[in-house]
Amino acid sequence: MSDEEDRAATLERLSGWFTDLVPHNRALGLVLLDFDRQGIALMKLPYRPELVGNPETGVLHGGAITSLLDATSGAAVFMRLWSPSPIATLDLRIDYLRQATPRRDVICKATCYRQTKNVAFVHAIAHQGDEADPVASSASTFMLGTRGVFAKIGSEA
Repeated sequence: MSDEEDRAATLERLSGWFTDLVPHNRALGLVLLDFDRQGIALMKLPYRPELVGNPETGVLHGGAITSLLDATSGAAVFMRLWSPSPIATLDLRIDYLRQATPRRDVICKATCYRQTKNVAFVHAIAHQGDEADPVASSASTFMLGTRGVFAKIGSEA
């Protein structure tokens, strides 16, 4: 198996974990697009009419954007840890910079830039194709080693 095939299989397995173990991610239709074991995750929130916050404008609800930022940030922490370990969001600060353009997917790139024994720190940007024109940005912290559903993953990574 080539490195590219191995990476594709790993991406598929990780994507399954993020949707199977977190029903909210599945309900939103979040898709893990890419990852880097240095602590980077890329996810997509596909545009769907049921996620619209304002029916008159067709703009996605801010809660869906919040969930995208939080889920992608958590994924970045998992990528940096690279071992199944439960985590919990301690703090999530979001700056909404503009409305998302209706009928377009939102992409989020999150980077876990620092990790201590108990806490991980993450920056994230949500955009619609141009990181220089973000919809929102976030700074978050995650507590490491919490108990929860991710403990069930085992050592499959």
